[in-house]
Amino acid sequence: MEFSRIFMINCSVLLLCSSLAYGQAASPPAPAAMSPTPTPAPAPAPAYVNLTDLLSVAGPFHTFLDYLESTEVIDTFQNQANNTEQGITIFVPKDNAFKALKKPSLSNLSDDQLKSLILFHALPKHYALADFNDLSAKGPVSTLAGGQYTLNFTDDSGTVHLDSGWSKTKVTSAVHSTDPVAIYQVDKVLLPEVIFGTDIPPTPAPDPAPDISPAADTPSAESTESGSSPKSSPSNSSSHRIMNLGIWSQLVLTVIGGAVLFF
Repeated sequence: MEFSRIFMINCSVLLLCSSLAYGQAASPPAPAAMSPTPTPAPAPAPAYVNLTDLLSVAGPFHTFLDYLESTEVIDTFQNQANNTEQGITIFVPKDNAFKALKKPSLSNLSDDQLKSLILFHALPKHYALADFNDLSAKGPVSTLAGGQYTLNFTDDSGTVHLDSGWSKTKVTSAVHSTDPVAIYQVDKVLLPEVIFGTDIPPTPAPDPAPDISPAADTPSAESTESGSSPKSSPSNSSSHRIMNLGIWSQLVLTVIGGAVLFF
């Protein structure tokens, strides 16, 4: 009896262990822990562009910069350059372009007109030089002055020409072209037709070449020679007459002297 009880206990233990081992083998493995996906770092913000610094070291553009600051248009340009996705394109005349501006005069403009004129020198988008070829086919392009303040562009073999309706000029050099700011030097002040009207002064004609033909009262060489020949004729004939009179006088005196000696 004792032996059979021990045998049954052993069998029960073996069955229990085998069932536990089978259960562990049949159960699926625990899923591996997932590592978190790293969040990409945000793109660095573009560097702040200080238009005052750019215009101060180039040019000289002191006159244009003075107008930017006096009209407070510099704030509009800075905001468009640094706080928009489109960027800005600015056309800057050199100081001598303002000095050459005699008529019309900017001193006769009101504050609002002067502010619009300075805004007229910028486009509300960054344009590289290669982009102006497409702009030439689109017709008038709006400026930051808005409304009817538009510019027409023509790309002539890589040279960009601008037509404001009153003045025509061209881009002579690129001062700064890195997105979002493009600054191009022009050789004239852009005068909008909206302010100055359509009575465009004609381009002055070139000075005529000096007339080097002889004056009407100045005798030519031929006329001098031809005129002098008849004047010399009377003098020659009178000298001949004087010589003939001298010869005859000597003959008469010789005959009279001979007669006196003879008698």
